Amino acid sequence: MNFYKVAILSSPFSFTYKSDKDYKRGDVVEVELRNSKKLGIVLEKEEEPEFECKEILRKVYEFDRKYMKIIEFISFYYFSSIGEAGGLFYFGDRGNKKRNKVKVDISLTPLQKEAFEFVKKNDISILFGDTGSGKTEIYIKLIEDALNSNKDALFLLPEIAITSQMEKRLKKHFGSLVEIWHSKISKKKREEIIQKLSKREVRVIAGARSALFLPFNNLGLIIVDEEHDDSYKSEQKPKYNAKDLAIFFGKVLGAKVVLGSATPLVSDLYKFKSFRLKGTFYKSKKTLYFREHFDEFIVSKIKEKLESNKQVIVFVPTRANFKYMICKECGEAIKCKYCDVGMSVHSQNRMLKCHYCNYTIPIPNICPNCGGREFLNERKGSSEIVRELREIFKEAVIEKFDRDVITSKTRIDKLLKKFANKEIDILVGTQMLAKGHDYPDVALSVVLDIDFLLNSADFRARERAFSLALQVAGRAGRREDGEVIIQTLNKEFFNRSYEEFYEEEIAFREALNYPPFSRLCKVEFSDKQREVAKRNLDEFIECIGKREELVGFGKAPIFKLQGKYRYYALFKGKNLHKIIYPCIDLLKAKVDMDPVNFV
Repeated sequence: MNFYKVAILSSPFSFTYKSDKDYKRGDVVEVELRNSKKLGIVLEKEEEPEFECKEILRKVYEFDRKYMKIIEFISFYYFSSIGEAGGLFYFGDRGNKKRNKVKVDISLTPLQKEAFEFVKKNDISILFGDTGSGKTEIYIKLIEDALNSNKDALFLLPEIAITSQMEKRLKKHFGSLVEIWHSKISKKKREEIIQKLSKREVRVIAGARSALFLPFNNLGLIIVDEEHDDSYKSEQKPKYNAKDLAIFFGKVLGAKVVLGSATPLVSDLYKFKSFRLKGTFYKSKKTLYFREHFDEFIVSKIKEKLESNKQVIVFVPTRANFKYMICKECGEAIKCKYCDVGMSVHSQNRMLKCHYCNYTIPIPNICPNCGGREFLNERKGSSEIVRELREIFKEAVIEKFDRDVITSKTRIDKLLKKFANKEIDILVGTQMLAKGHDYPDVALSVVLDIDFLLNSADFRARERAFSLALQVAGRAGRREDGEVIIQTLNKEFFNRSYEEFYEEEIAFREALNYPPFSRLCKVEFSDKQREVAKRNLDEFIECIGKREELVGFGKAPIFKLQGKYRYYALFKGKNLHKIIYPCIDLLKAKVDMDPVNFV
């Protein structure tokens, strides 16, 4: 009888099981755990234990040496168990059947050809192309080249909001060889895609971050579009970044990796070779204006575009009507019962809502802190901007594009189709508005309240604000001349090229030893009992001792979240794993390597 240590998938735990059959590291087996059947990865053979063991029921799959290397890396780098890392992956038979050649009907410009050749000769590269410069045509030619080399291709997108437009373009050239993958597709459809991928009836997958873990037969190309987007970062354990993992996948599997963006991450632009693709595919120019407030000039520009039968997009960082409801008497915001944050005002439903845990209450008449009866509403959100614009432009069709209304892929597709068909005159939205959509008839982009992002407490605040302003600006004037208005008190900061911003930002990062010159790691201790969370932090800090890599520790910026009290320790340095691993208990702490969220 043989005995094996088996890591339960999607779990931090491992158990010993027995079998008279031979298994090897990487075999995925079915086992019984607490009267239910689970899948686990065989880790190693063990000596016979003193306790009674259950038997392995059967083998269902096996991870080969390369994929086990990836799983081990995820487990180590992102501070998770092998089972949690392995639980990210989907199973399917792998083969390597030859398929027919494909031919796409696209002619690249001389500059696009140059970019294509540059990407082909580099294992990892950045396609640094302005919005509308023709990056997608290069992607399609790269996919064609991969398929004709008997390789499969993965096209990663930051979220499902932008899969539909890309799906149409890819299927136009590659037909049934393309499938779309994201969290909203049914279990039946998922199984069908995996089966087709196994048989190589599907050879191109376009999808959100989880598509990276599909069982490709011979992955030769990974395109990470909008590579700057924080949506590639998972907030669930393991807290991986799909963009960063794509680079590691490429190295292990021998796949070419292309990072595409009009505003590449400063860290990536510093680390990897890039090709600059300037201008727009259709010759057009943009005029940029700056305003300190939402004023008559902005209103007149919107009116001018509507009278010319053109469309307008308006970006605002916040959803709801107002970000906060503040008591005039005591100055306190009305806070969530379960989170240490101010609740947002949703006037249409007469309620306050927490955007962290979705807790809601009716809009109060009396301040719960001091009994005051007068309130101020602070920081306008998308719903309020829509309300105000509808009062000004009574004949215009004005719609909202944020997470309050976009609750499914069907709704996204329906709204974007209406906008593409010019059934909507003004589209008001949050960050979703900036994410890679192609709006050919938008003549004006308006960016509101961008200083809120610029002034947030995060070393990447400048980068996020500048990138977002540039991304929203890029939605106007795709095929004809366009105009952009940015509401800001920091005109000098935004009124420059990305290259100028990059030079200043990389010098700032180097001076303060921020990424890419170091790594950051956030360790969180949370519990419903404040004392427990604090004790766990104190024990950890005592073990760490005085180290220059420990930037600080204490209460999290949002101390209470979803009913739990939270304490943080933040590290900055180059060999953080060696410092943290000897002191960490992963059942008590959540470790976020390369965090993008600091609240």
